[in-house]
Amino acid sequence: MIDSMTEANDMENSRPPRKGVYLLPNLITTGGLFAGFLAVIAAMDGNFVTAAIAIYVAMVLDGLDGRVARMTSTESEFGKQYDSLADMVSFGLAPSLVFYVWGAAQLAELGWLWGKLGWLVAFFYAVAAALRLARYNSRLVSAVDKRFFEGLPSPSAAALVAALVWIGTVLEASGVFAMIVGLTITTMAGALMVSRFAYFSGKDFNLGGRIPFGYVLLIPAVFILISLNPPTVLFLLFFSYAISAPALAGWRTYKRRRRAVRDEETPGED
Repeated sequence: MIDSMTEANDMENSRPPRKGVYLLPNLITTGGLFAGFLAVIAAMDGNFVTAAIAIYVAMVLDGLDGRVARMTSTESEFGKQYDSLADMVSFGLAPSLVFYVWGAAQLAELGWLWGKLGWLVAFFYAVAAALRLARYNSRLVSAVDKRFFEGLPSPSAAALVAALVWIGTVLEASGVFAMIVGLTITTMAGALMVSRFAYFSGKDFNLGGRIPFGYVLLIPAVFILISLNPPTVLFLLFFSYAISAPALAGWRTYKRRRRAVRDEETPGED
């Protein structure tokens, strides 16, 4: 009897451990994926404001799943891959399709060439998002400076396109000028995603650390500012973030060239 129980225990211990996934972080990732899917469905139904808001919900959930996984020690390779696929839907396909559906009818009215240009720009954005995510996933974690992102993060690019559609819907923007602005900003967002500009990530910000009491007032101030005119404020915020890295790189290049010219004009000492 004892021998049989021992053999049963040995067999139980020899079995490979059951594989599974962590519920909480993957549940949040699924919520972000649902929000991205909802954005596409809402755009197809003509509800562009709902589509834009859904992309912002996906952005918030995308920022939560990783932090929750780290805080609860539930990080896994499955979660990383699942999060990447969800990001492609929520921040790659969803913004491109929302932009295309929003401008498709107006672009078609402007002529055959405009209609083709609309879906080409939308496809370019989707491809850029896929390349951005593939480059990010293929980089060695040890070789990456966590303080900065290489290229515009796909959630920020998606937020910029969503704000563009949102403010365009509210203002009832139409015509050649409005479509040129929309095509330009969407193309810029896609190009910046695959660029090598360094964007501040904020990952080194310690949420558990102490900050001056006055800084706490910035949090409600930001919410109050956004509530005044959500599409306009969000568009300005993410547009400013998108051009911040190229502007800073251009300023640094200008300073280096100016310093080099000054050094050439200054006679050397014997």
